[in-house]
Amino acid sequence: MTIMKSANLSRLTDTDILPVTLADVRRASQRIKGRVVRTPLVHSRSLSDLSGHPVHLKLETRQPIGAFKLRGAMNAILALDEKSRRRGLVTASTGNHGRAVAYAASELGVPATICMSSLVPANKVDAIRALGAEVRIVGVSQDDAQEEVERLVEERGLTAIPPFDDVDVVAGQGTIGLEILEEFSDVGVLLVPLSGGGLAGGIAVAIKELHPQVRLIGISMERGAAMNASIAAGRPVAVREEETLADSLGGGIGLKNKVTFPLCRNLLDDIVLLTESEIAAGIRHAWHDEGLSVEGAGAVGIAAILAKKVKLPGPTAVIVSGANIDPKLHQRILEGAEA
Repeated sequence: MTIMKSANLSRLTDTDILPVTLADVRRASQRIKGRVVRTPLVHSRSLSDLSGHPVHLKLETRQPIGAFKLRGAMNAILALDEKSRRRGLVTASTGNHGRAVAYAASELGVPATICMSSLVPANKVDAIRALGAEVRIVGVSQDDAQEEVERLVEERGLTAIPPFDDVDVVAGQGTIGLEILEEFSDVGVLLVPLSGGGLAGGIAVAIKELHPQVRLIGISMERGAAMNASIAAGRPVAVREEETLADSLGGGIGLKNKVTFPLCRNLLDDIVLLTESEIAAGIRHAWHDEGLSVEGAGAVGIAAILAKKVKLPGPTAVIVSGANIDPKLHQRILEGAEA
């Protein structure tokens, strides 16, 4: 399933001014330098042989928290004034953003509260607690967790760090795009996991400004793909959150979305949705053929290639966004389980 739309910066009107700029991404790159890892871009022989073109994997699994989210969280927190940080931080998360905020808060010596729904895997919750953050499990969706964030901001005066719909968060994620272009300047296609749009939107800003000919394809799951539904509707819409192997891609984009919806609507060339079986195949391939333990969200680019749901007319980069899969679930998938 795809959205029939091609990104074209020249078509943007004055009313379509994008909320994040290349300058924002470059400032983020300088701000977070030395605090996050410049992750490796590695050649995949198996995927290159399958596609007939060079395929490289951008391993955000190598971040200290095992996921790309540290870039955006660190940039947003460092952009705050000292008073705002000292009041304490709070966020809603499907797991990895919460871990990123908890890690950054620990590094900077400030308190953090992470609100999550009951759908967040236990291994991700435990990892956040281990970093010293206060954890609150609320409801059955990220929207429920976000309501708790808003309550804590109002009642306790905490400073919210949005999981995706924020200029500084998006700019931090966009630094991945800069790194890819510096090492792989002839990239023609980029496959990026798509959820709330912080990762896809940030990378799109960097890529489309510098190399507008690159095709950007967002990859999500069939179960509860909120950005896909919102772009199809022409406005942010609510989508029921469902259990999925790509749990990090769950949750809505926010009905008042101001940042990531316009970025993804204007800059993504295509969106591809995957079944749970296809995501499981991606997880297995990552382990057996690439030597990588990845969560469902991190495997979707690989899975899209294996399922032949994307056309790769030239050199391709795949964002492997996270490694934080529950070990028992990972083992079951390797043994053949589909969900």
